[in-house]
Amino acid sequence: MLSIIQAAGWPIWPLLLCSVLALAIIIERAVNLQAKKIAPAELLDDVLEQIQNRPLSINEIENLKTQSFLGQLIVEGLALQKHPQDLNFERSLGFQLESKGKEIAAQLEKHLSSLATLASASPLLGLLGTVIGMIEIFASQSTSSALPADLGLGISMALYNTAMGLVIAIPSLIAWRAFRSKVDGFVVQLEVASERLLMARLQIEASH
Repeated sequence: MLSIIQAAGWPIWPLLLCSVLALAIIIERAVNLQAKKIAPAELLDDVLEQIQNRPLSINEIENLKTQSFLGQLIVEGLALQKHPQDLNFERSLGFQLESKGKEIAAQLEKHLSSLATLASASPLLGLLGTVIGMIEIFASQSTSSALPADLGLGISMALYNTAMGLVIAIPSLIAWRAFRSKVDGFVVQLEVASERLLMARLQIEASH
C-alpha cells in the first residue's frame, strides 16, 4: 500500500481523505438508518390501541421519544392539548405533525449530500492526478537527461490516481442511492403514520 501511495504522488492524499470520509459516512448511515431506529413495526398500532383505553404515562412517553423517530412523531401528535375554545384543533395538530415530520426527514438525510459530493468529486480528483501525471511525463521527456524511470513515474501517477478516484466514487454512489431509497421509504412510512395518528387523535377527542 505504501508503495502505491509513493508511486501515485501527492495527488493521492486528497483521494485518501475522501475515502476515509466516505467510509465513515457509509458506516454511520448504515448503523442509523435501520427500521428499528426509524419506524419499528407494530409500534403505531400498539400505541393507538393503548391510548383508546388510557393516556400514556410519563415513562412511556419518554421511552417513545428515545426508541425511534416514529416514537418522537407519536409523542408530538399526542402532546397537543385540545381546549374548548380551539376551533382549529385539526389544523393545529396537522401543522405540528407536519413540522415534526420535516425535522425527522432532515435528520434522516443527514450526511447524504456529503456522500453524494464525495462520489462526484472523487473521479475529478482522480482525473486531476491523471493530468498531473501526464504533465510529469511530458516534462521528463522535454529534457535531454530523461530516463525511462521518469516516464514510468508519470504513468504510475496517472493510472493510480484514476483508479483510486473510481474505487472511491463507485461504492460511494451505490451507497448514496441505496440510502436515498431507504430514506424515501421511511419518509413515506412516517407520512402514513402521521395521517393515521391524526385521524385517531381526532376520533378520541370527538368521543370525549
